[in-house]
This record gives sequence, structure tokens and C-alpha cells, in this order.
Amino acid sequence: MPTNYDPIAALYQLSKQQPWRRHIEAFSFLDLIGDVTGKSVLDVACGEGFYTRMIRQRGAAKVTGVDLSAGMIELARKQEADHQLGIEYQIADALKLSLPAEYDLVIAAYLLNYARDRAELRAMCDGIARSLKPGGRFVTVNTNPAIDFPTLPSYRKYGFEASASGDWREGSPIKWKFYLGDRTFEIENYYLDIAAHEEALTAAGFRNIRWHGPRLSPEGKAEYGDEFWSMLMTQCPVTFLECTRM
Repeated sequence: MPTNYDPIAALYQLSKQQPWRRHIEAFSFLDLIGDVTGKSVLDVACGEGFYTRMIRQRGAAKVTGVDLSAGMIELARKQEADHQLGIEYQIADALKLSLPAEYDLVIAAYLLNYARDRAELRAMCDGIARSLKPGGRFVTVNTNPAIDFPTLPSYRKYGFEASASGDWREGSPIKWKFYLGDRTFEIENYYLDIAAHEEALTAAGFRNIRWHGPRLSPEGKAEYGDEFWSMLMTQCPVTFLECTRM
């Protein structure tokens, strides 16, 4: 079953501050999203609102965040109460997403990788497509389906490990362990290949499907140097994807 985020919501929120997540994940994701000024944006699997708030602060006119975890939504709503950004947060299952087609952009940080099979992946893509206006974009950061997880090196120096064991096939579980000082937490998601993703997106009505590798922020390069980041830049376990609804 997918990871239950309720008991680890606060730790997952803290993990967003790890250097690799700031200097590679967030930098690459936000760069791919681009200018959101005046747009209506839906953040699916928004968690505690990390990217949701950034999108609003970057000029989006309307921002909605949805997540299956009540614990994550509680944290997101607390942030909203503290900062009054005008973001609406809802508890919703991405497998059964039913929102009006009123969004210019849908974003998702680590959603599609929770599909355990092609049927669940198609359900997620269908729900995202239904939420978009014609011509709207979907942009996501996702577990990298082009990587062979059973043979990955150790990423411990970045504050996490990613691994898989047993037969490597569709639906194989991928385990992530995050290290935050003396505390750790684990999450699990699933492997589906590139073809499965593109098939589901195409069937849902998306076109111009493009995959993107990681980018390193100038600040991250200046602070840590190229050598420190070389493993993540050449064998990155996450990837970035964009497409457009017909």
C-alpha cells in the first residue's frame, strides 16, 4: 500500500530543507514550471503546501492544494492560517480526482510514482486532465523510471537512500529512507516504466510529453562544488516531466 503520510507529515516537511531538495529538486521543478503570474494552479499531492505556497508567492492568481493525507492538509492549513496567502486546501484522492476544468496548470511533486499498476496511473492522469483547461500544462517531479533502482549507488551523503530488491518489474516497490539528524523516516512508492507513463498520459489526452533531467542551482554549485553533486547529476533517482492537455 502507498505510504501513510499522517504519522510522518512533520518529518517529511523538514526533509524539504535538505540541500539536494533545495538546490536540485526545487530549483529544477520551479524552473520547469516557469512563470505562473495570473494563472490558476492546482497542486495535486500538495503535502504540507511547500510548492503550493511558492507558486502563490510567485504570482499565481488562484492556487488550490489537494492531498490524501489529513495530516499533511492539517499542516498546510496551519501554514495558511499563519501567512494568509489565499490558498485553498482540500483532502482528496488523486485516484478519484473530480474538480472543475478551471486550471491553467497542474503541478505534482511525487504523485505518479504511487501508482501500483497501469490502471492506477491512468486514473491519476485522467483526473489531472479533467482539472485542466484545454491547452493547460501538467508539470511534475517524479521517481525516475529510467533508473535501475536495484543497482543504484548510496546517496547517504545527500541525506537519503533509494533502493529496490527482488525482481525488477512493473509494480516493484521502491524504498526511500531519509536521514534528518538523529531521526529517520521511510516511504515507499512503485516502479512503472517510461512507456507506461507516456501511454497513460496520451490516453488521458496529453501531448508534447517531455522528460527533463536535474539542474543545479548556482547557489548549490557555489556552496558545495560540482564534485559533491556529480553523483546526483549523473544518476539522479528523480526526474521532471511536462506535457500539455489537448
